[in-house]
Amino acid sequence: MRKIINTADEFVDEVLDGILLAHGSQLRAATRDGRALIRADAPAEGRVGIVTGGGSGHLPFFLGYVGTGLCSAVAVGNVFSSPSAAQIHAASVAVSSGAGLLYLYGNYGGDVYNFDMAADLCRSTGIDVRTVLGTDDIESAPAESEDTRRGVAGLVLVYKAAGAAAERLYSLDDVERIARRAVAVTRTMGVGISPTVLPTAGEETFSLDDGEMEIGVGIHGERGTHRGPLETADQITDRFLTRIETELDLTEGARVAVLVNGLGATPLEELYVVYRRVHRVLADRGVTVAYKLVGEYVTSLEMAGASLSIMRLDDELEELLKEPAASPFFKQGAVAELDVPADSDGVDVETANVVEAGRTGRRSALRDVLLDALPRMAAHTDELRDLDAALGDGDLGITVAAGSDAVVNALSELPDDADARSILTSAGLAFSAANPSTFAALIGSGLMGAAETFEPGDDLTTDRVAPLLRAVVERIAERGGADVGDKTLLDVLDAVAREAESGASREQIGAAARSTVESTTRLQSKRGRAAWQQERSIGQPDPGSVAVLRFVDEIVGTRG
Repeated sequence: MRKIINTADEFVDEVLDGILLAHGSQLRAATRDGRALIRADAPAEGRVGIVTGGGSGHLPFFLGYVGTGLCSAVAVGNVFSSPSAAQIHAASVAVSSGAGLLYLYGNYGGDVYNFDMAADLCRSTGIDVRTVLGTDDIESAPAESEDTRRGVAGLVLVYKAAGAAAERLYSLDDVERIARRAVAVTRTMGVGISPTVLPTAGEETFSLDDGEMEIGVGIHGERGTHRGPLETADQITDRFLTRIETELDLTEGARVAVLVNGLGATPLEELYVVYRRVHRVLADRGVTVAYKLVGEYVTSLEMAGASLSIMRLDDELEELLKEPAASPFFKQGAVAELDVPADSDGVDVETANVVEAGRTGRRSALRDVLLDALPRMAAHTDELRDLDAALGDGDLGITVAAGSDAVVNALSELPDDADARSILTSAGLAFSAANPSTFAALIGSGLMGAAETFEPGDDLTTDRVAPLLRAVVERIAERGGADVGDKTLLDVLDAVAREAESGASREQIGAAARSTVESTTRLQSKRGRAAWQQERSIGQPDPGSVAVLRFVDEIVGTRG
């Protein structure tokens, strides 16, 4: 692995430190960990705050579009990993001016769950939050399931339109309306010709033989829709246009925005060869390219390849795209330089989201049980890592271990008579933030959903255990979009909740969890990354289900 880095663990933080040192007049950190960055003049009275975020490894995506006429804030995760809900919430509060917030980001599971949790936290304090997801990657799902598509380079055009509207002090309703319309008329196709290498793993995210290309490959190395011999630039571009025109009207009289994007290791010269073909084909059809961008706008470390994004314009979108804008990574038109006094180093993201504990006046059994059981979860790290490596990205072991440790630390700071609402909220925030991922966000969201069923000062009594578990199930089902039977952690959680509702013993609850894992192993995964493995998931235990089983074993004492 050839990378100009110091250590993989410090890579993201050192990148952010360098960016802030180089561009401190335009960006500032809202948190001491530097993972929430905001435009230097935020907040501004009457201006809708646009908050984005996602994993590192895609510069200038996402943080490159924080600035004048663009987004207001960004939460930054580890390489190809979601930021935590705590980081997103801190970024949100830092740019909230009373005009409301628009969450605008790509449609990836971990991001969605963590942004939704952050939105819950914002709304609990009266901040109006709307969400619009980028879903422009046309090959990531069929048209009838377009709301499940990934957000890729086309989101840059959406940032530009929505950001210009916010800069004009449009209302939250109007900024949301523009963002939704921009998403609806934007499509992207991409090709990969070499993989990326993660700093933490030192291994390629996918493999291609010499002389091969993959159409539709995702910016994290997700599987594409066609693999074959490398074609010419014109042939690849024609593939893109043929597919995109099945969903966008590219006939005579249309006006469009075009973004030709390099994925990190493709020479700019090659991108202009692609643009040449796009421009000539569209011109021959009587289509006007009214706005154009050619360069690296969304990358994937050193992946070689390119993508083509097209937005079908109306008068309003075209006008907004052409408005001036400026960030450290994007400049268009004349924009006054910011003259903002240096600010503090920001808040400590760990303390900014600390829960003010309610108290019951008697020792909490819930707190005691969690503090006793959760330290033992580290013993399952290797098992969960290996299971997840077979169906996902292999990070579940560290997610569970780090999350459990974070919950122990958070609960240790609470009084021993803390109420159930405080305990569950603290646990949810801590688990979701320790190693942000889809699993962490779902567990965190489920715990916070359960917390909402308790009033301040309520204790967890025996008769409240089953409703607590059912609340966890319902929140995770709502946020994750899964059903019982889809072969996810929801299957085990639902089985545990049903046993508790029937008055089952601790041993029966543990047996039900184990039986559910065994029976669902025979199924094909229908949700999450495991679903991408299709038939190969049959016969493999669902990693998230096993993680829940281990939680149950440790908490009810049925481990063997």
